[in-house]
Amino acid sequence: MLLGNIMSALRDESVATATLMELGDIVLAAQVEEARDAHGESIGEYVTGAVQRFALLASDEDWLGLMTALERSDDPAGACLTRMLSWSLARDARTHSGSAHDGCSCGGGGCHDHS
Repeated sequence: MLLGNIMSALRDESVATATLMELGDIVLAAQVEEARDAHGESIGEYVTGAVQRFALLASDEDWLGLMTALERSDDPAGACLTRMLSWSLARDARTHSGSAHDGCSCGGGGCHDHS
C-alpha cells in the first residue's frame, strides 16, 4: 500500500526532515520551524509527530482530503507530508491556548519538556 509506505518512511526523523526540505515550500518550512521551536522539538521530531497526530486524530474528512491530494499529485510523499503538516499546524494554532501538551508529539503524556 502506497500510503502505508509513505507514512512508515515519514516516521523516520531524517526522512521526514529531508522530505520537508525537498518540498521547497519556504512558508511551510518557516511555520514548522516556529511550531517546533514552541514545542522544544527538532524539525524531525515535529514532522514525525505531525504524521503521528494525523494518523491518530484526523477525521474521516481529513483522510479523504489526504487521499484526494495523493491521487492528484506527482509527488505522493510530498503531498502527504504537506497535508499532514498543514493539518497539524492548524490544530496547533487552535489549541495554542490549551495545555502545554496540545500539539506536542507526546500526545499529552509523558513529555519531559512540559513536566
